[in-house]
Amino acid sequence: MTRNCETFTENQHAILEHYVTSTTSNVFALCNLPEVVKGALFSRYSRSLLGLRSLLLKEFILNEETAFPSITGIANAREGHIDAIRKAQNFYDRILDGYGDDSIGELGGTHLALEGISVIATKVIEDCRIGGSPLEKSTRYIYFDQKIDGEYLFYKEPILMASAYRNLYLETCNALFDTYSQLIPPLTEKLSITFPKEEDISPTAYHAALRAKVLDCLRGLLPASVLTNLGVFGNGRFFENLCQKLHAHTLVELQDLGKKAHRELSKVIPSFVRRGELGHRHQKAHAEYVQHVQSALKTLMHRTPVQPTERSTPGVHLVAFDPDNPAKVAAALLYEHSRSSYDALLAACKSMPPEELSAILDAAAHPRTNRRQKSPRALEYASFTFEIIADYGIYRDLQRHRTLTQERQFLTCDLGYYIPREIIDTELEGPYRNAMHMASNAFRSISSEFPEEAQYVVPMAHYIRWSWHINLRALQWICELRSAPQGHPNYRFIAQELAKIVVNVQPCFERFFKFVDWEGYELGRLGQELRIAEKKSQ
Repeated sequence: MTRNCETFTENQHAILEHYVTSTTSNVFALCNLPEVVKGALFSRYSRSLLGLRSLLLKEFILNEETAFPSITGIANAREGHIDAIRKAQNFYDRILDGYGDDSIGELGGTHLALEGISVIATKVIEDCRIGGSPLEKSTRYIYFDQKIDGEYLFYKEPILMASAYRNLYLETCNALFDTYSQLIPPLTEKLSITFPKEEDISPTAYHAALRAKVLDCLRGLLPASVLTNLGVFGNGRFFENLCQKLHAHTLVELQDLGKKAHRELSKVIPSFVRRGELGHRHQKAHAEYVQHVQSALKTLMHRTPVQPTERSTPGVHLVAFDPDNPAKVAAALLYEHSRSSYDALLAACKSMPPEELSAILDAAAHPRTNRRQKSPRALEYASFTFEIIADYGIYRDLQRHRTLTQERQFLTCDLGYYIPREIIDTELEGPYRNAMHMASNAFRSISSEFPEEAQYVVPMAHYIRWSWHINLRALQWICELRSAPQGHPNYRFIAQELAKIVVNVQPCFERFFKFVDWEGYELGRLGQELRIAEKKSQ
């Protein structure tokens, strides 16, 4: 049993009980402390002989410079709390600066809500992969045809609103929303006939699954300007990087979000995001760097001879993979249990008989009983590069996986669009296609002068091209997760294709995709909704 060496007086115990979950155990959690205090406390903790609770008492609770009573006082109004943090900021900045390590910024975090932002903006924010966890309003379960003050909710891009394309932009976005709204009732009726409710099925679960099916079909009509909500939890380092990225972005919306995000984050974690302030030297240097890189690459692209691509149809294409992937994974699996160097193990695995290599891979694959059991990190030694063309709605679903390297091109109307098979050869197909053609014409007009801003008018059904560089372990997780029955049928297809391609080129990896669901489902959400209804009834 581990012994706690700290001793406290009765009064100190009483004080500490407000801020730690245990005053006696050697394992405890912090509570009722603002993020700036937690971050500074852990910063000092790494270079102090004191235990965390003693450090908290001596250098924070009993230190007047920290403004601790004002910051943590439950009775204080929000304005007083913020003012106290601001007054004590020099103290916390000194501590954080004194350690000179960017990782200190990961010791405190907060939640940030970004409401009424475009889906274009959400993708830029979600591209910041490390240290942040985003959660976005879903287009599968919520109708997006609401109006406020008689207007649909889409971003009025300032440059376009001040240009000769103002009316074209507004008319196109409104027409897309009109079509989306008008097709919901007839498609709901059509699908309810095609997939009637069975007698033993919960009405609540059935209608939820039906709604998801209808919205899956129609979300492609929504323009990329549609407003949504995004919640993000992140550490200080994540938010500092996010602010720097938003400030340096070329779109006005992202620049505005950067200013607002930094302003609000400065009220709760000021010491962690100070280098993300517009006037800070680090921010200026970052903006100059981004501008130089983008300018240079645009120039070089125009000078680089590239053959016209023939690949414009939707689907998954394997660009590159390492033939030695299986041996690399096998060597990495053995490494922990060996005293040999990795290159020696790799050479041995390359030369061993196939059945011996299979036995090593089986050792990591066969014991898994469900997809939530994570495979060993040794699978990360195998990598693949893919190019994917799919509708923007599907890109939005798959882009949120952050443990991979991905690059995307601008959203355009150049690659065509997806039309759900439930609409083809029905009276709904004409209005759907008319809306797409109208948006394509508007995009071509606007993009001739404003190629980046023109993305806002593109419907989510239009195809976008992006690339993935991904290791086998991350790919396994994505394919098994995104092939689940309740998923959107289009991204289920992408997940199945990714796994199928890898198994075709390196069959020995099939064992790692044992929980990919290869089936097709007409009303895919129904099973999940039934489970939800069952839990609610218990």
